[in-house]
Amino acid sequence: MKIVKCDYSHGFDAQCDDAVAMAAEDVADGKLIVYPTETVYGIGADIYNETAVKSLYVVKNRPFDMPLSVAVSDKAMLERVAVLNENADKLIKAFLPGPLTIIIKKQLDVPDIVTSSSQKVGIRIPDNRFALELIRRTGPIVATSANLHSHPDAVSVDAAIADFGDAVDTYIDAGACTIGQPSTIVWLMDNQVEIVRQGAIPAEKIREVLGC
Repeated sequence: MKIVKCDYSHGFDAQCDDAVAMAAEDVADGKLIVYPTETVYGIGADIYNETAVKSLYVVKNRPFDMPLSVAVSDKAMLERVAVLNENADKLIKAFLPGPLTIIIKKQLDVPDIVTSSSQKVGIRIPDNRFALELIRRTGPIVATSANLHSHPDAVSVDAAIADFGDAVDTYIDAGACTIGQPSTIVWLMDNQVEIVRQGAIPAEKIREVLGC
């Protein structure tokens, strides 16, 4: 288990760049990492490495019938994972990067273990410098909170360490999360809109952008 400090409150320095490189190497090697976002700390793995994703489910004690969200670095990477529709495009322009997860149709090559065999996937672009730099190097990674299933969300790295201990290879300690509450989750399919979870973005703002 490695705990790597990365303070980028006054700029992204060489120490943080080294931390990104270390975390990216672990992801490429099929290991699990805990990384910061603006909402809560996430536990991540390469979404295309099914062995790593299975390990993440086990470590988190998460039922396999509960799908995992995916973090990407930009719209182009998002389109590698999901199929955009008009409403998704509106929300991306209005809120991403930011604390919003959009559930839309997945691309065929996204492994079923990530989505619990569903044909849709939850996807977001975190508004966090470390997370974005990491994902640019690794490609899409799992974006689920770094806590044991049913435990409180981890808004500090210490909370994640208390839950996972040596089961995770690398923890990135970037201090407290700036928002400290989960993302809002919105399900979009055809013309249907459902607020699955009220999070950092109020439901009324979502509906205002979508005109519904």
